Amino acid sequence: MNTDKNAANQERTVAVQNGWAMLAAVIGVYLMLAGTFFNLAPRGAMEVPVVLLAVLVFIANCVATGGFFTLQPNQGCVLVLFGAYQGTVRQDGLHWTNPFNRKFKISLRARNFNGEKLKVNDKSGNPIEIAAVVVWRVADTAQACFDVEDYEHYVRIQSESAVRHLASIYAYDHGEKNELTLRSGQDEIARALRAELQERLGKAGVAVDEARLTHLAYAPEIAGVMLRRQQAEAVIAARQMIVHGAVSMVQMALQELAEKQIIHLDEERKASMVSNLLVVLCSESEVHPVVNTGTLYN
Repeated sequence: MNTDKNAANQERTVAVQNGWAMLAAVIGVYLMLAGTFFNLAPRGAMEVPVVLLAVLVFIANCVATGGFFTLQPNQGCVLVLFGAYQGTVRQDGLHWTNPFNRKFKISLRARNFNGEKLKVNDKSGNPIEIAAVVVWRVADTAQACFDVEDYEHYVRIQSESAVRHLASIYAYDHGEKNELTLRSGQDEIARALRAELQERLGKAGVAVDEARLTHLAYAPEIAGVMLRRQQAEAVIAARQMIVHGAVSMVQMALQELAEKQIIHLDEERKASMVSNLLVVLCSESEVHPVVNTGTLYN
């Protein structure tokens, strides 16, 4: 059994005639026919062969007018003759080609695809909302016309599929140590999304200029829980910083007292001093000191 696959079409440039020169020729033929008719008709010299020839020339000239087409900047025209791809014209202006060629005009300008919000599960299984914007353009007109049914619809479907796949292979946040997440590595995520889109859309002759996430959030059903989790983690991180700073200050205080021999403290008094300093430095509320007017040990 033969399982050969159809090869991808490749764009090729085709030469066409200058439209202005052909327009002058077509107008000249119409003027010539009109002049011949008005010169011979009054004399009664309109013979059947002459009339038939004039009619054939007129019909041929009318058919030739179907070969004119115009192109704007950043626009291409795919020419197809009886089902066979002839080539693509990219030069703007007025052109003329075989009138039997079918003409498919394609915009080569950059376009934006602003995807809708999609609800997917990230790598950790958490439901999230994600959306992306894709800047794309047609790079190969032959592939865009012949290798996919509708290249614009193809871009929409494949873009959404790529965004879903991207969200499933990265965690929204709180990944493992040094792990790339959707929130922490926006530039890297954008490059990964663009690379995947280019791989998917290259089959349709589409080039991806840029792709970025425009919306990223937890799904509403878990947003409250995740917000409390983030707040708790922020509190823990702040506490760790406070404790680390307090321990450093206590250590510095004990070291300064020992080096300058201001006061000698035994181990029990050092422990009491460390405890009091940590309470003062780590307490959330205002601390009211108690002044000892007695001896050191009373």
